[in-house]
Amino acid sequence: MKLKNEKLNAVKEYVAISIGLLVYVVAWKFFIIPQGITGGGATGIATVIYYATNEAIPVSASYLVINALLLVAAWFTVGKQFTIRTAVGVGITTVWLALPLDQIFEHFAGQKFPTFEPFMSVIIAGFMCGFGLSLAFTNNASTGGTDIIAKIINKYKDMALGRAMTFTDIVIIFSSLLFAPNTSIESVVYGLIFMLVTFSMMDIYINGFRQSVQYFIVTKKPEIVAEAIASKAHRGVTLLNGIGWYTKEDMKVVMVLVRKHESSSIFHIVKDADPEAFISQVSAMGVYGRGFDSLRS
Repeated sequence: MKLKNEKLNAVKEYVAISIGLLVYVVAWKFFIIPQGITGGGATGIATVIYYATNEAIPVSASYLVINALLLVAAWFTVGKQFTIRTAVGVGITTVWLALPLDQIFEHFAGQKFPTFEPFMSVIIAGFMCGFGLSLAFTNNASTGGTDIIAKIINKYKDMALGRAMTFTDIVIIFSSLLFAPNTSIESVVYGLIFMLVTFSMMDIYINGFRQSVQYFIVTKKPEIVAEAIASKAHRGVTLLNGIGWYTKEDMKVVMVLVRKHESSSIFHIVKDADPEAFISQVSAMGVYGRGFDSLRS
């Protein structure tokens, strides 16, 4: 039974990864590339090559070659587990990039995909890429490219992964000015906006929706407050031993973790149980365990 559940979860993960990377590729092929704009990552490098060669070298071909070289480097520097997981994402993305999605759309819709103005295109593409990448990342996948470069930089230099990825993406976007003849400063600005919207969407998806709140409640009625939270909010409560430094009296501190959207109900519950309670609220970007997010290997 356990083995069956593991296989089912693996299938769900690969389906989610495939859907996420399809959304990512659709954003590039329908909104970014038609506008002559580029972004970060290996897809961004492949797009610069595509522009520089007057569309002679397909994005999918460059993307695969670039990531193949980076994966070899990652195998010897970062580790086998990361390399294998990344190779899966690279393979799926390459397949989506190679498919003539524009022709498929035209065949079923009976018309070509509409063209938007550049600013609207980068906003839509940013939201789509952010969602698609988040869906892939939260299911243990990676698209390679910037991820690999950032991992290698992080191993040999004291630079955070997020900063390394951002720096690499900015360099890729500005490189289009040197290698793609028709690229303008305006296109670079659009590329930076595209990157910013993508990162913002990823942050909202990965961190925003899982954000939790931790409460420390100092009260003279700890048992009553704890029971009220447990019975009404259905959340686990922990009583911590403390000493009031002003009074030098022993006391209990009620500690509870809840989702951010449950915050108002906690305040009401505590206020009803003890109007004189002292409450400290702290944001927790991620809480893992029963009742919250599950730990992923």
